[in-house]
Amino acid sequence: MITTVVGSYPTPDWLRASGSSEALRDATAVAIRAQELAGIELVCDGEVDRWDALRQAPGGMVERFVDKMDGLSRDLTEAQWEDFAKSAGAAYRDRPAGIVTGPIGPGRLMLVRDWVEKKALALRPLKVTLTSPYMLASVVADEHYRELAARATAFARVLAGQVAKLKAAALQVDEPRLPGHPEDSDLAAEVINIVLRACPARRKGVHLCFGNYGGQRVQQGSYRALLKFINRLACDHLVVETTRRPVSELHRLKEVDRRIDFGVGVIDVKDLQVETPEIVARRIETLGGILGTDRIAFVHPDCGLRNLPRSVADGKLRSLVLGRDLFCGRGKTSSRRVRVSPRRRP
Repeated sequence: MITTVVGSYPTPDWLRASGSSEALRDATAVAIRAQELAGIELVCDGEVDRWDALRQAPGGMVERFVDKMDGLSRDLTEAQWEDFAKSAGAAYRDRPAGIVTGPIGPGRLMLVRDWVEKKALALRPLKVTLTSPYMLASVVADEHYRELAARATAFARVLAGQVAKLKAAALQVDEPRLPGHPEDSDLAAEVINIVLRACPARRKGVHLCFGNYGGQRVQQGSYRALLKFINRLACDHLVVETTRRPVSELHRLKEVDRRIDFGVGVIDVKDLQVETPEIVARRIETLGGILGTDRIAFVHPDCGLRNLPRSVADGKLRSLVLGRDLFCGRGKTSSRRVRVSPRRRP
């Protein structure tokens, strides 16, 4: 049972004032080191490179990729904005992340190079987070493909080409849109699997959540409606939020194919109160009783930590580690190195 994070870390105040490459590198190092100091065993870059210094706002889990790809533009006419407002994507956000004007290509997107640079800052195994091609395709306007499936497949092929040489400890594909649109399950599974199958990472997971915009849920839906989708995934673990989900719904996760383990959220990222280790241990115990302790491969916060003050985020990470240790009967936090090995198949 390995401690990890889902993705984002609070953006340091000084990064908001400077968009230089040096400031970005320093902020990434801070995010990684904060996790390591807390005892997190599988760390992440904190996604601080999603901060947009020009807009003085988070660059977004979509813009980080779209801004660098060929075939897309951020400049839309009024008519193009109006067309997007009539689409399904407008239900998730009020403006498109860009518009597809030609064949989608990698452009300046260099995920392997970025991972190599970040890996040099980490003392522990580093996880890579990636926005799903279905999510990307759902929130852009389109004057080229004009069809969601073709657009999503194009995004998937670009991402697959990027991760094919990514030898990270783990890959996590983030999918926060599908829980509100289970009718697209077949398409989402198809394009996400294109990316998962291309990546040689030792562990590959898919993160399903219901959104965390400004500390609020933005998607309605349930895991129950996604079981068919989940069981089609070519991943070895599912990353789920649990602290605000009904217990009855969590019981439905027992229907997930046994080839798939779980990463379970045991830290509430929508609450400023720092959990005690005892609370975390009890949450793990409850989930173990529902899903089976042997199927819980990772414990982590429900979602990213970006919306929290840094002191609160750091406190929650420490409690996560101490709570896991308490549940496992270890007492004090272990400082041992952890190798994130592939799951052994039955």
